[in-house]
Amino acid sequence: MTPEGLVVIGRLARPHGLRGEMSVEVLSDFPERFVPGLAVVGVDAAGKRRSLVVSGVRPNGERLLMTFQGVSSRTEADGLRGLDIAVPEGSEVPRPAGFVYHFDLEGCRAVDRSGRELGLVTGLEEVGGRSLLTLRTPAGEREVPFVEPIVVSVDLDRRLVVLDPPAGLLEG
Repeated sequence: MTPEGLVVIGRLARPHGLRGEMSVEVLSDFPERFVPGLAVVGVDAAGKRRSLVVSGVRPNGERLLMTFQGVSSRTEADGLRGLDIAVPEGSEVPRPAGFVYHFDLEGCRAVDRSGRELGLVTGLEEVGGRSLLTLRTPAGEREVPFVEPIVVSVDLDRRLVVLDPPAGLLEG
């Protein structure tokens, strides 16, 4: 669940080494945003927040290794394990043309090409290397591949997603 007023951009996985470095699962399409001096908010599963400032970043395979100001030992870093790291809404990287953030889509109405209501968008998740739009439909929750030609258009101003789902995709 996304903390109110924040956009989650990463997850602190585990300490790396002895000097406070953390392995970070990047949850942003813009990993270049992680730079020394970046102020983030660490949020635990209960919603408790902690201010953090990135002091160092380096690549490590699919993840990044990061250090934070005031965290200089493995024991201190272990206290950060599992925190989501987030930035305030509105401070995200500007959208490139044709790009939408997952939080942009939450709450949008989904309709077919004729305008018939299909459901409400409740999320956009990366699963197995592909994006899936989650819809709450009269038949229950359904996952829809977030690809053309199934996703015809996204109108964020109107909070509307037009879909052309193949037969049977949204049926119970």
